[in-house]
Amino acid sequence: MRPSPIFLGILAVAVAGGFLAAYGDSTTLLSSRDPMFIAGVVLLVLGGWMASLTLHEFGHAFVAFRGGDHEIAHKGYLSLDVRRYADPVLSFVLPLIFLLIGGIPLPGGAVWINRGSLRNRATASWTSLAGPLANLAVGAALCLATMLIPMATGLFYAMSYLALLQVMTFLINILPVPGLDGWGALEPYLSPQARAFGARVRPWAPLALFALFFLFRPLSDLLWTIAEGIYEPLGGNATASAIGQKAFLFWR
Repeated sequence: MRPSPIFLGILAVAVAGGFLAAYGDSTTLLSSRDPMFIAGVVLLVLGGWMASLTLHEFGHAFVAFRGGDHEIAHKGYLSLDVRRYADPVLSFVLPLIFLLIGGIPLPGGAVWINRGSLRNRATASWTSLAGPLANLAVGAALCLATMLIPMATGLFYAMSYLALLQVMTFLINILPVPGLDGWGALEPYLSPQARAFGARVRPWAPLALFALFFLFRPLSDLLWTIAEGIYEPLGGNATASAIGQKAFLFWR
């Protein structure tokens, strides 16, 4: 369970972005668009989101390991190595592109779990929920940090937006759609017919969902509104996250 050098490198990218965001000129975002500030926000958010995606998959793996699937350790899923979590292009590159294009965090990696070795249905459900709950925990920790730790304005904006993305990732992943973790949590309690239906549509159902988000703006806006409704009680600052999002999506 030792963190891999790659995971530590991802954290280093996020930290470097934090320094740039902190020392860049965040007060001129609407006019001069200071390159240092924008680069810092982009690096911190991408590095932080990639690290959180790794923690998301680690959460699945850890609960599955404790729940009876000891093959998890031999597959390297407990090493926090992003290369272990399914296909690197589909699991990480494509979600990063979607994040840069529209700011919507697609589900990324996947761990292959031998669910037959899990102790019971409750363990199987918690294995699915562990990933989204890891994102929620990261989001809550970031909100707490922005509330309690004095920091430069630029860093505050970047961390606020990253925290909101964590909440959004949690919300998307718990949707009861085949291929997402919300469906995985329900699946052990469903009928064989429902599980068979889920298996048939699992490869394309999440992509169809995200196509709806892009094509039907009110649905996307509703999801962001719900995410903000969770984010703000955690201590998040909606104004700061909006500025961080504007810097992250600077090309718009």
